Amino acid sequence: MPKTKNKKIVVAVSGGFDPIHIGHVRLFREAKAMGDELVVILNNDNWLANKKKRHIFMHQAERKAIIEALKPVDRVILTKHKKGDDDTSVCQALKEIKPDIFANGGDRKPDGDPIPEVDTCKELGIQIVYNVGHGGKMQSSSWLLEKYVKRVARRK
Repeated sequence: MPKTKNKKIVVAVSGGFDPIHIGHVRLFREAKAMGDELVVILNNDNWLANKKKRHIFMHQAERKAIIEALKPVDRVILTKHKKGDDDTSVCQALKEIKPDIFANGGDRKPDGDPIPEVDTCKELGIQIVYNVGHGGKMQSSSWLLEKYVKRVARRK
């Protein structure tokens, strides 16, 4: 999407980022390069509990503080998911922010499972960009946590 003199191009990314890792940093850098402002939609602790069905490693306040400190990030907003929510999308946040671009990481591809935000993005005229952050899923918070748990279990 070309930049214009009069309008800032706002790019949004979303995720749980629990824990944050190098793949997330690359996502933020590449997404920021697509526009003027990068907004990170941070899935709250309720979302993590609902979606991941595991213990929360880093609570939302910690994740938010770390992400806000990263150079490419201009703003972080928390989702408003409630305990037991069936909706695991970030559609509500996209409606509030109304970014120009919704950038998705290496684990998302246009020919894969459709993301739940597709209809909202079409309705609002938000461009969806897939596979942002150096191509492919290079690391996963879930993988990191599983690896850690296995190491701890071996030591016992």
